[in-house]
Amino acid sequence: MPLASYKDLLAWQKSRFLVKEVYLLCSNLPKDEIFGLSSQMKRAAVSIPSNIAEGYRRNNRKEYVQFLGVAAGSAAELETQLILTNDIFGHDTDTLLQILNEIQRMLSVLIRKLDPKR
Repeated sequence: MPLASYKDLLAWQKSRFLVKEVYLLCSNLPKDEIFGLSSQMKRAAVSIPSNIAEGYRRNNRKEYVQFLGVAAGSAAELETQLILTNDIFGHDTDTLLQILNEIQRMLSVLIRKLDPKR
């Protein structure tokens, strides 16, 4: 069954949930991190569902795959930042990393299905 919208994609739905959780985590970071790690994490998190949506609305499959790749790159960036948040501030980020890992797998599957050469 074809998708009616990017909103039907589980990867988009889960990444949207992840954005909210990242914002909650960032609200518990020290205030002097507002322009540091916190800002970077929020941007990377927001970039994931945003690029899934933008790619879906593009005119062709090649561009869609390209935007999914950008979303995957942002996911890798966020993964590193979540690990650093645990290392530096001792916040437990395991649950967020598990959700992010699911999203990364979904993005990989989407990319492979849309571009079998990969």
